[in-house]
Amino acid sequence: MLTHENIWTAIDRLAASFGYSASGLAKQAGLDPTSFNKSKRISPEGKPRWPSTESISRILTATGATMNDFIALIDSDASTHSNKAEQTLPLIHFTQTKQKEVFDKNGNPTGDLWDHVQFPDMEMNKTNIFAIEVSGNSLMPLYRNGDILIVSPNAPIRRGDRIVIRNAKGVLSVQEVLKKQARKLDLKSVCAKKKTISYTSKDIDWTARILWVSQ
Repeated sequence: MLTHENIWTAIDRLAASFGYSASGLAKQAGLDPTSFNKSKRISPEGKPRWPSTESISRILTATGATMNDFIALIDSDASTHSNKAEQTLPLIHFTQTKQKEVFDKNGNPTGDLWDHVQFPDMEMNKTNIFAIEVSGNSLMPLYRNGDILIVSPNAPIRRGDRIVIRNAKGVLSVQEVLKKQARKLDLKSVCAKKKTISYTSKDIDWTARILWVSQ
């Protein structure tokens, strides 16, 4: 049953499953950071305020979760989430991504060079999610040596997202999406030099959206 309380509880659970506070999730989705504050859930007159369908759509897009995932969070018992389970994700160091045998043509992990890392498992859609550990200072100042990027080649991307992209020459880089068109991506490097570059579809091997960063 959809009630005011369990809809908001599902939003809190979704935020926690990706390492956000409720306000952090709102900000990640491009909403006002106070949108999901507990003080906003009841009007000054004492009437319940419901989250809009647009805000729910935006937090699903921001996390890569599906509507089925969200409904599962509504329906599941609170005890399911009292102790955070973990899942094991494939992990590779950024310096090893230059080797062709570590990814298939769709950007999914392959080969035997992969390690593993534990990541909170909150019943999200875990299809084709893996981790890349930052090596060195090439992604400074945004990402530092030892940071772990949780990424998914299946997650949709939009303007403002940060992505891992492998070009047709096999070079991996981390970029911010400035503009997305049907056959073209305008990107900005996340490193200090902040170079901008445009890729056509023939220049791209694959892209994977950064869902979460462990720093």
